[in-house]
Amino acid sequence: MQGHRYGCHRVIEPQGSLPQPAWRLDASSFLYDNELLIEVDVLNIDSASFLQLKEEAKGEVEALQKSILSIVEERGKLHNPVTGSGGMLIGRVKEIGANYGSSEVQVGDRIATLVSLTLTPLSIQKIHHIDLNTGQIKITGEAILFQSGIYALLPGDLPEALSLAVLDVCGAPAQVDQLVQEGDTVLILGAGGKSGLLSTYQAKKRAGSKGKVIAMEYGEAGIQLLEQLQLADHVIQGNARDAVKTLEQVEQVTAGALADVVINCVNVPQTEMSSILCTKERGITYFFSMATSFSAAALGAEGVGKDVQLMMGNGYTKGHAELALQIVRESTAIRQEFLKKYA
Repeated sequence: MQGHRYGCHRVIEPQGSLPQPAWRLDASSFLYDNELLIEVDVLNIDSASFLQLKEEAKGEVEALQKSILSIVEERGKLHNPVTGSGGMLIGRVKEIGANYGSSEVQVGDRIATLVSLTLTPLSIQKIHHIDLNTGQIKITGEAILFQSGIYALLPGDLPEALSLAVLDVCGAPAQVDQLVQEGDTVLILGAGGKSGLLSTYQAKKRAGSKGKVIAMEYGEAGIQLLEQLQLADHVIQGNARDAVKTLEQVEQVTAGALADVVINCVNVPQTEMSSILCTKERGITYFFSMATSFSAAALGAEGVGKDVQLMMGNGYTKGHAELALQIVRESTAIRQEFLKKYA
C-alpha cells in the first residue's frame, strides 16, 4: 500500500493536514510501501523544548518522563504543545518499504533523522535514561520516516551521541555559511550552546581576518567556554532578553556600527528585539532558535523603524549535515568539548 509522499496518510487529526502542523499522527508500525521503519535508541529533544519541559517538571526526572510519554501517547509524535518544537532521533533501520526509492540505506544501518520529531510518527515502549544536561533520552521505541524525510548515515569516525548532538543543529552553521561574507561583523546570541558554538566557528571562518565575530552568552559557564575556545574576536556576557542593554554592549564593541549579520541561537523567548536592534540597517537578522516569535520580530522591527532582513531558521540547507560534522573534525577544541559533554 502506497502512502502520501509527505506523510498525510498518517494524520489522524485534523484530516487533510500535513504531519507537522497536525495534532495527532498514526504511529503504528504497519509499514506503507514508501516508508522506513526505525528502531529508535536515542531521542535528542531540541533545546527550547527540553528547557521548557524540564522547568515544568521542576527538574524531576520522573515528572519529565511522564510528560514526554504523555505527549507521545496523545499526539503520536514528540511535538511539544508549548514551544511547538521537537528534536530528532538515532536508530537502526528495521524495515524498508518496497517502494521507498533509496538504494543508499539498508536494513540494519544506523541513521539519524534530519527531520523534526514534530512530524515523525513515534511510539515509545520505555524510557531508560534522561540526560538533564544534554536533552538526550535513551529509549526503546519505533519511528516512521516518510519518503520525503531526510536522514544521515551515522559516520564511523565519530561517537553516535556526538553525531546526534551535532546533526540536531546542523542547519545553523550551514545557514551561517551562506549568510556571512568576508569582512562582515557577525553577532551570535546564545553562542555558548551547541548551535552557537558551531555557528561562531563557521562565522569566523567565513568573515575571515578582516571580519569581526562577537559571541554573546548569558551564563558564566558559557562565557568561560567561549573564552577558552577562542572562537570569537569579542565575548560578551549579557541577557539577550534585555534589548536596550544588549544594544549598548554591542555598540560599545563595534564603535556604534552594529552587526552586518545577527544569528540568534538563544533557547528562551523574548530575545527578538535584541537581535533586531543590534543589526545594521539593511543587515540580516537570522533566528535559528525555536523559542522565537516571528510576529514579535516582525512587529518589533516595524515599531523601532529598522529596515533589516528577518530570516526564520530553516533546519534544512543542502549539505548541512556534512558541513556540521566537518566542523567537529576540523576543530579539535570543539570536538573535545562535544566529546566531554555528549559522548
